[in-house]
Amino acid sequence: MTHDGTPRSTALHTLASHCRAVTEARWFAIVAFVLILANAAVLGVETYAGVVQRWHDELKLIEHGFLALFTAEILLRAGAHADRPRDFFRDPWNLFDLAVVVCAFLPVVRENATVLRLLRLARVLRAARFLPQLRVVLAAVARSVPGTMSFLLVGTLLLYVYAMVGWVFFADDDPEHYGSLGRAVLTLFLLMTLDGLGDAVRAGLEISRWSIVYYASYVLFASFVLVNVLIGVVIASLDEAKDMERDEDEDEDQDEDEDQDGHAEAPDTSERELRQRIAVTRQALDDLETSLARTPAARPHTAEESAPSSSART
Repeated sequence: MTHDGTPRSTALHTLASHCRAVTEARWFAIVAFVLILANAAVLGVETYAGVVQRWHDELKLIEHGFLALFTAEILLRAGAHADRPRDFFRDPWNLFDLAVVVCAFLPVVRENATVLRLLRLARVLRAARFLPQLRVVLAAVARSVPGTMSFLLVGTLLLYVYAMVGWVFFADDDPEHYGSLGRAVLTLFLLMTLDGLGDAVRAGLEISRWSIVYYASYVLFASFVLVNVLIGVVIASLDEAKDMERDEDEDEDQDEDEDQDGHAEAPDTSERELRQRIAVTRQALDDLETSLARTPAARPHTAEESAPSSSART
């Protein structure tokens, strides 16, 4: 119970309803998005030393204002989940927003200007919350991390093998590019983007005509096969992210419909139960009335039967 005698669950539900009405409004999303863009613009302005020296106090005040507004925003979002706090922490975007805001109040972060700037820069990523397509792309990138790690492993192995082969065959004649394993890896990494491939092939042909096989096979595996595999992984993750976004939207719509149906059917259910109780009560009354009607009829009949028997005895 609260201080005014209201049940705590009812008070939390009322608080969540009021906060949800604010956070789900279109103007709230627009204002939050504009604040994020304004925060990004202020960060860009602070890269100019002359502006910072002249407007240092004003920029500091603006930063405090942004922090206060973002804090109010996350508090409203948390209040919208007051009746179901677990749902707030299940949303990754809520956790990200909460971490960005809370870390700004930590003394260690506030005293480190570099970390504070990076944290303020992280606020720009919050714009993805209000841009569904960008949110899908970021989710696809996150889901493609396991596949990307496999790609990096295969790519590293490929670079190592070709770098060793290049060092064996070209180290003496081209020490600038293949004089060591590190230089060979750097050369092949740049060739993966096809940058300077023509010059490398010409230099290799001057050493041996079989170098064309080396470069052709490397370009085939590194630039075509591996890159296409990476693109395939990202596209597959993008499709999965789109499906997840669609399923989440459908689940939210279904939950809203169930809530509306639940509120709409609650009176009907109470009325139905009341009618059933009335019907049971009527049935009980009818049974009682029937039993009472049979009892007086049975008593006279018994008296008439007992009279002859008495006279017979007499």
